[in-house]
Amino acid sequence: MTTPSTPPFSLRDATLADLDAIDDIHVRSRRATYRGQISDHYLDVDMPAASRADWERKLPEMLAGGGCVLVAESAGEAIGFVCALAPDAAGSVYVNNLHALPDRKGLGVGTALLEAAMRWAHAAGASAMHLKVLETNGAAIGFYESRGWRRTGRVDDAWAGEPIVALLYAIALT
Repeated sequence: MTTPSTPPFSLRDATLADLDAIDDIHVRSRRATYRGQISDHYLDVDMPAASRADWERKLPEMLAGGGCVLVAESAGEAIGFVCALAPDAAGSVYVNNLHALPDRKGLGVGTALLEAAMRWAHAAGASAMHLKVLETNGAAIGFYESRGWRRTGRVDDAWAGEPIVALLYAIALT
């Protein structure tokens, strides 16, 4: 008996034509990841519109030199993306988003995107990278920690009008 295999994926720089796909991946990934951690109303009603408006503003800024957006594709379909901001004054790149379609998680897409973003950050002169993870997102915490990221702090914040705790993670680039 043969088991179906997942087609390999490739990475490429995002273009403005990827806006719909990036927004779709972002919304679907957040819904799958944060269900039960953030209100259903936010995930199902408020977040999709906010995400679209954010990407309509952010993607052109990123492509104009504000950072790096990479897309993972398989069989011509976008299946994941990473968005990393240009190095800050301290020489650190902020990973703003790293998402894969829910049915593509665990296949190496996130790892490949994160490694590519790290190469881009290093080439851009950064000495470190940093990000925030929702304290209740155990899968993401495990993902980053298993790849050498270290917790550097925590921030009390609000998301969708609800109090949250974000954990800060960083990694040195060598």
